[in-house]
Amino acid sequence: MHRQPLLNLLANHQASDPHEAKMLAEMIEFVKQNPDCFKRELLIGHVTGSAWIVDKSRKFVLLTHHRKLDKWLQPGGHCDGDPDVLNVALKEANEETGVERIKPVSESIFDVDIHLIPERKGIPAHYHYDVRFLLEADKEIPLVISDESNDLAWIAIEELPKLNDEESILRMVRKTL
Repeated sequence: MHRQPLLNLLANHQASDPHEAKMLAEMIEFVKQNPDCFKRELLIGHVTGSAWIVDKSRKFVLLTHHRKLDKWLQPGGHCDGDPDVLNVALKEANEETGVERIKPVSESIFDVDIHLIPERKGIPAHYHYDVRFLLEADKEIPLVISDESNDLAWIAIEELPKLNDEESILRMVRKTL
């Protein structure tokens, strides 16, 4: 079953707090119930892969200022049928930052989050079942802003709450620290 590798990763993930634990349980159930969970055509929601990219010192995080959502976020995106969510996170990280040498700190899940994406251009509101991986890159490599972004920047981790104070981001900040 193409969903089993993700279900195994989810089963081995240790949530950091009760809110993440609730989302983890919901995500496992969603993946079990939806064979097409990796396809964006599943309009109730779909699995996405994200990259929490840190530098070697773990003092900086590489974020994109997302053009559509108008906020600072980690790179990530749709699986488009690919059940290898770590591969999706790495691909999206490269596409959205231009950084080619991004490596996983671990192949285990770093964080999970379920969030509502608002209706846009005829696509109904739906959920992203976001699987996040901790990745590492060299802070000195030049960045390339993609069409999906207004900006890219290495942000000092202690400054991040000033740019985005959503619990989803703050939880990853706490995990990094």
